[in-house]
Amino acid sequence: MSQLVSYGFARTQRVLPAGERDGSLLLWVTERTPPVAIAELRRSLARDMTPMLVSDAQFEEGLRAAYVDGGEGAATVVGEVEGEVDLGRLMQDIPDVEDLLDENDDAPIVRMLNAMLSQAVREGASDVHIEPFESHSVVRYRVDGSLRDVVRPRAALHAALVSRIKIMANLDIAEKRLPQDGRIMLRLGGRPIDVRVSTLPAAHGERVVLRLLDKERGSLAPESLGMAADTLSALTSLVRLSHGIVLVTGPTGSGKTTTLYAMLSRVNTETTNVLTVEDPIEYDLPGIGQTQVNPRIEMTFARALRAILRQDLDVIMIGEIRDRETAQIAVQASLTGHLVLATLHTNDALSAVTRLLDMGIEPFLLSSTLLGALGQRLLRKLCVECHQEDANGHWHATGCPACANTGYAGRAGAYELLAVDDAVREAIHARVAEGELRNIAAQRGFRSIREDCDRWLVGGSTSVEEVARVTRDQ
Repeated sequence: MSQLVSYGFARTQRVLPAGERDGSLLLWVTERTPPVAIAELRRSLARDMTPMLVSDAQFEEGLRAAYVDGGEGAATVVGEVEGEVDLGRLMQDIPDVEDLLDENDDAPIVRMLNAMLSQAVREGASDVHIEPFESHSVVRYRVDGSLRDVVRPRAALHAALVSRIKIMANLDIAEKRLPQDGRIMLRLGGRPIDVRVSTLPAAHGERVVLRLLDKERGSLAPESLGMAADTLSALTSLVRLSHGIVLVTGPTGSGKTTTLYAMLSRVNTETTNVLTVEDPIEYDLPGIGQTQVNPRIEMTFARALRAILRQDLDVIMIGEIRDRETAQIAVQASLTGHLVLATLHTNDALSAVTRLLDMGIEPFLLSSTLLGALGQRLLRKLCVECHQEDANGHWHATGCPACANTGYAGRAGAYELLAVDDAVREAIHARVAEGELRNIAAQRGFRSIREDCDRWLVGGSTSVEEVARVTRDQ
């Protein structure tokens, strides 16, 4: 039905084809729908229509379902584009639009890129990879942490596609020898999408990776993280303290920043001054001041932190502790009465202690400032449509159209929390070996990520194979 009316007309005029009724076209309208819009549709479509009054909320839900969730697939549009005779049209300069679904230009490259981005958002992709090879390109989506091929356009389309992306990201389309980074602000069916663009010269053209930050996807409530109740309670207690350092650790893509954002919601922003330093700013947080790192103008984490400490703050979130200087500033900030929340790239919670000591933080300073370290991983959840149970009671992935034949749909978190009490503090001060620190933590009730995965296995939410994949470095 969405093919009968353009998205722009449906949204602005508040009219939406919603099916058939006794040979008449059922048309959803709202109290804001102008009568002339219904008359125009009757004239242009030459059909009988039955207007049906719905609420604004129901209309918006129907609009999104018809145009965003039910849009054309990238493979279909690429096939149409490859059938274009005049490939020269692909290189024309196309003006930008506010909303992808409002794009009325029939330029092939515009249709192709819009279809790729729209499908990526519909499928919940975090990244889109566009990779050139000798005879073709490969477009891949990263969904639930895993990459999968989506479409393989022929090589002739690649340069035009990259040029279109560069134009939208305000990058230099003539520079193909150096990497470039940019940003595109899009809307898809009214939903704001922040796209981070990275280009890299390769043997057969430029590789492009698009990081999609859906401003409306998911909840930032701590309860939505999927932590065990005791872990969530203990972590919440830590972030409500007045000073000290709380770290979130894990590899890239394990959801560390999302966890920090969720825990910031536990902080009372009406009575405290909360500031962040991030690279990039992934979500806009109401009531919180957020600063973007920009190495091009020497706006580093350390420089931003030094400035922020003069802003009369109470709580500071550091997107990532990358070097000794940033770590030292974080320690000093906690010593002067600030609560510091930060991420650190380590394999587990206990490795965070070793990493900071290796960065040059003195053991007596670390032991007196570190409140706790949370390690985390993201497990893929089995597709409820096709998962199967074996004779031993274990569930396994099989694959079906609902999960794009991967066997998995969605993700869940597995966590470990090292809470620093007196015994752990003394061990850090004495700079004991990591193995000994782990034994001490275990005696204090520490539960590893691998052990935390068991609750997802018992419930049949994931597979033994997935747990082994995620915890192989544990």
